[in-house]
Amino acid sequence: MASMWQEFSKGLWKEIPPFRVVLGLCPTLAVTKSAENGLGMGVAVIFVLVLSNVLISAVRGIIPKKVRIVCFIAISATLVVAVELLMQAFTYPLYQQLGIFVPLIVVNCIILGRAEAFAAKNPVHLALADGLGMGMGFTIALTLIGSIRELLGTGGIFGHNVMWNGFEPFGIMVEAPGAFLALGTVVALMNFYTAWAARRAGLEVPENASCQGGCSGCATGQR
Repeated sequence: MASMWQEFSKGLWKEIPPFRVVLGLCPTLAVTKSAENGLGMGVAVIFVLVLSNVLISAVRGIIPKKVRIVCFIAISATLVVAVELLMQAFTYPLYQQLGIFVPLIVVNCIILGRAEAFAAKNPVHLALADGLGMGMGFTIALTLIGSIRELLGTGGIFGHNVMWNGFEPFGIMVEAPGAFLALGTVVALMNFYTAWAARRAGLEVPENASCQGGCSGCATGQR
């Protein structure tokens, strides 16, 4: 149980994408104009990532190594089709807003990275914990960036105005440059906190505070 918790919790801070392992930047930058978009994309990724991790871990012993990537993509593609159909049936306006980035979950580097680096090498229960943790971390990251951009760009969050009367929105935040500004700000704050916490604990400050060291992405060259 402790091991499952470790695999789950690493995705919430130590290896949180996209802030730590810098994976999944395309949807992070493209669909986070609002908190709703970020949350919707994150939930879709959780569905695909958790089930693909579990399925790949369950059949890892019978997948030939030479065609493992093809098999991983086939599994994730099947799950993405299921996500598309569910979103079209129950959240069609959100599906339209996310557009092409829903089917592109198939080749999301988080999905393939976790399949190759973890699910294909570990038992089902650990693959489940890893997928759920990484998926939730990704969802938190997208929702946070979407909230920052929506708040500063429109004055609201999840479509509800929360800023004071007379607030002048920063239009750039809901444009393409706003995604880079929000992402860079959050990463800088996390790096600052990491360095501060290391100094306070009397530890050596890592050269790259975005990478805590020892993550599975570094170990397998997924970055």
